[in-house]
Amino acid sequence: MKNIVFDLAGVVVARNEARCPQYIMDYFYFINSGNPMPEFWNDYDRGTRDIDSVAQCLAEFRGSDFNTAKSRMLEAITYQEQVAPTAELIAELKAAGYKLFVLSNMSKEYIDFLREMDVFKYFDGQIISCEVGLIKPEKEIYELLLERYNLEPEQTIFIDDRKQNVDAAAEVGIVPFHFDRVNPEKSCEQLRCILSSSVL
Repeated sequence: MKNIVFDLAGVVVARNEARCPQYIMDYFYFINSGNPMPEFWNDYDRGTRDIDSVAQCLAEFRGSDFNTAKSRMLEAITYQEQVAPTAELIAELKAAGYKLFVLSNMSKEYIDFLREMDVFKYFDGQIISCEVGLIKPEKEIYELLLERYNLEPEQTIFIDDRKQNVDAAAEVGIVPFHFDRVNPEKSCEQLRCILSSSVL
């Protein structure tokens, strides 16, 4: 294995629930519900809707007003923090000589905030949905990753907390790893074991 590809939300970064008010968690309950995302949210990640358009749709979806929806969207971003076990693993992998990449569904406002975090200095490339007009689990976004960075799929592992996304990666030959967002320490140890048995 030579290339390690990380999803962001739920793997590299996550909402700090100790700091995040309950009203924010309740308002965005749908994001981690396990159900399909509302189409307007997919459009936001794809970059085909701006924040004002999404806030209007979100207000209708949640039965609130536009100003509340937009302010909560912007507030929610500020509670995102690095997942400590994953950040530690990423630093280790970089030092060991692996090529590290990001493949994530993410809106412009979120990715602009996240790129200020220290962990981003370790990545050799990034495919962000809002910047390429594609979202996971669409086959084309995985193909773009492989093509843009000249990666061999069998030498590439993709880490995501959504099973449908790792399943889609496997369909194009990428090695899948389903990350447990509830127990990141366990998932990081599993990854160390997998990678220690592979050849750089």
